[in-house]
Amino acid sequence: MTRHFLNLSDAGGHAMAAMINDAIDRKAARAGWPKGKPDADAPLAGRVLATIFEKNSTRTRVSFDMAMRQLGGSAMIMEAGSMQLGRGESIADTARVLSRMVDAIMIRTDDHAKIEELAAHASVPVINGLTDLSHPCQIMADLLTVIEHGKALPGLELAWLGDGNNVLNSIVEAAGLMKFNVRIGVPEGYDCDGGFVAAALAAGANVRVIRDPAEAVRGADVVVTDTWISMGQAHGEAKLAAMAPYQVNSALMAEAKPDALFLHCLPAHRGEEVSDMVIDSAQSVVWDEAENRIHAQKSVLLWAFGQL
Repeated sequence: MTRHFLNLSDAGGHAMAAMINDAIDRKAARAGWPKGKPDADAPLAGRVLATIFEKNSTRTRVSFDMAMRQLGGSAMIMEAGSMQLGRGESIADTARVLSRMVDAIMIRTDDHAKIEELAAHASVPVINGLTDLSHPCQIMADLLTVIEHGKALPGLELAWLGDGNNVLNSIVEAAGLMKFNVRIGVPEGYDCDGGFVAAALAAGANVRVIRDPAEAVRGADVVVTDTWISMGQAHGEAKLAAMAPYQVNSALMAEAKPDALFLHCLPAHRGEEVSDMVIDSAQSVVWDEAENRIHAQKSVLLWAFGQL
């Protein structure tokens, strides 16, 4: 069967662990190499990934391109607005055509139903580069970063501050699959998707919504935030006001463990969801996290191709 990576549960915990271990090994093996040099085994030589962008991108665009180059393959970057998809061709027909021309498809889009339809009609792997519902590739990079910095996932206490968005949904999904706990510090009316929370709780994770930001962060191993206004949303003053107490600043980070890590998927709106003092601090690992999009996605690609 074709392996699609639309959400983390498509792979499951054992496969996620295998991907993270593979990413660690491949990253270490490349130390000191030029960034465009293929891995020694070039496992995806001859393979082509089509990458479709309906939303702006820096890290997703560059990381998937570099991931394919390092795996020995290549990537084709396409803006939806310059494709027939942007002129009314159906998602199903686009999936059928691309499946005849490339070996896999990555799409960064809005409505999660679009990627589900793409996968339903594609005969090659489809990978979620971001939807409004979830962002599984980002969380694979986040987990890789946490492990690199010496923290084990089982029993980890992760605190989220801010909006209950797609990134949080995938963090909660990962908690159930990888057996860590999440304290969700969000204001009323901005909670994450209840389906992800229910699944994580059923899998044994401790997921709690805590309205007090200081209490949410207290004793945490990892503190995570994201922009308060997601791409395509109106820049609402009411939302910014509700989010203001959840800014990750030095006082809030002081509530976490002394060796706590700070993560942000970027781009950051400095002075809104995070202060300069935190994102530029020794506790911040956001630049490792950004680089790890390449390494984590290489392993996601290998899993999708049945090589992990």
